Amino acid sequence: MWENNLCSPSVVKELLAKYQLSPRKGFGQNFLIHPQIPRKIAEASAAQAAEEMQGTGFSCALEIGPGLGTMTRELSRLYRRVTAVEIDRGLIPLLGETLADCKNVQIVERDCLKLDLPAFLREQFGDCPVHVCANLPYYITTPILMKLLEAAEPAQAPQIRSVTVLVQTEVADRLCAAPGSAAYGAITASVRLVGTAKKLFGVSAGSFLPQPKVSSAVVQIQLYVNGVRDAIIGLPASDEALNALIRQAKELISLGFAQRRKTLVNALSGVYEKDETASALRTLGLAPDIRGERLSAEQYVTLAQQLTQKKGAQSLVSAQK
Repeated sequence: MWENNLCSPSVVKELLAKYQLSPRKGFGQNFLIHPQIPRKIAEASAAQAAEEMQGTGFSCALEIGPGLGTMTRELSRLYRRVTAVEIDRGLIPLLGETLADCKNVQIVERDCLKLDLPAFLREQFGDCPVHVCANLPYYITTPILMKLLEAAEPAQAPQIRSVTVLVQTEVADRLCAAPGSAAYGAITASVRLVGTAKKLFGVSAGSFLPQPKVSSAVVQIQLYVNGVRDAIIGLPASDEALNALIRQAKELISLGFAQRRKTLVNALSGVYEKDETASALRTLGLAPDIRGERLSAEQYVTLAQQLTQKKGAQSLVSAQK
């Protein structure tokens, strides 16, 4: 019944009225009314899973914020199992109707930001590779993305293999920005520690009900298959040492972007001695007056290595005295 008409504005309004609902601004609800968009997003997600599905038999999808179930239906055609997490209790019975014939879909009423995500993934999917797909509320895009990406352990193959999301165009540009550009920020560098981001296509404001005041775009983040060692050479052989190094690199990224107008030496001065940071930067062939927004994620990791080595050497000298 709902195969082809969940994107009809009249059907959307009829369904919401039937369940005495309206789009909730507090949850950032903007429902897709362009039928090609949810299909393209789901197919872009499934394209990343295609090779896995040949090798293991199937992959699974996690959807965040299914809304009326428009994209959920598309995912159910392409994945063996789909779990959709919805925070709005009022939408649960509506989803029960619109997804009644999708037997491979599980609706879970939860706040995704409060999930123990690794435990939730194991509970829902076992050891099945997971691909995340979502039309994310603009106001919590970054927290959701960071929660998803931080579930990946630096030294291990991640259970979440890709994240395909519809976000505000400004956020899409930030996720895909190059070091030194105006859009490049802490989240850009943080994403590069776990995977690569690519903007797939734009989505006009007229594709939503209600219509937002900004344009949107679909971004796909493909996580490194075997962890960060796939992307950066010269990392510690020990998983424990690698995890500690990436935690330190994330701290440097956070400090480096917290005060963008400052040089990196000054931005890190609350934690690291200025001479120590300047020396580490010179070792990397970088100017001591460089700003944090000029460094790539790889350079932040290498800087963390240098700072650790210099601190270790200083501690050794002090002990010998």
